Amino acid sequence: MLNLFNKTQNPSATSIYDIKINNLEGKPIDLADYKDKMILLVNVASECGFTGQYEDLQKLYDTYQDKLMVIGVPCNQFGGQESGTANEIQNFCQKNYGVTFLMTEKIEVKGSNQHPLYKWLTSRDLNEKSNSTVKWNFQKYLINTDGQLVDYYYSMTKPLSNKITKHLK
Repeated sequence: MLNLFNKTQNPSATSIYDIKINNLEGKPIDLADYKDKMILLVNVASECGFTGQYEDLQKLYDTYQDKLMVIGVPCNQFGGQESGTANEIQNFCQKNYGVTFLMTEKIEVKGSNQHPLYKWLTSRDLNEKSNSTVKWNFQKYLINTDGQLVDYYYSMTKPLSNKITKHLK
């Protein structure tokens, strides 16, 4: 008989909290520090048509920071739109958008050098939810307080969209 109350874990699945990534200053980020919050991961770029979303990402963070950590993940794989150094990225974000949410080191979100964080986000075998491909800058991935992928949203979905905020209310 099938037991619907005892879900068997996929042995190849890993926890997002075990993945290592550094912040813009090169210091390790422990994603487990945010186990009591939802996490919105967004691959960001300073010279993109969607760069203005930094403003709404900051508003989202300001509004829900008691239950949400926004993490910007700089990436230069889409049109070379994040070519800056870590200092340039940080200065740009703070000066132009007042960004106070967490920013990681610049990584690759697809391809042969894909960072383990994005391998987890885009692989059903690892996240146990869905496969996806990062299509462009400002694609968003929402993680719940149990470290599970809730959903992902393409660049056109604004950070303050009900598609995202309904999970935070």
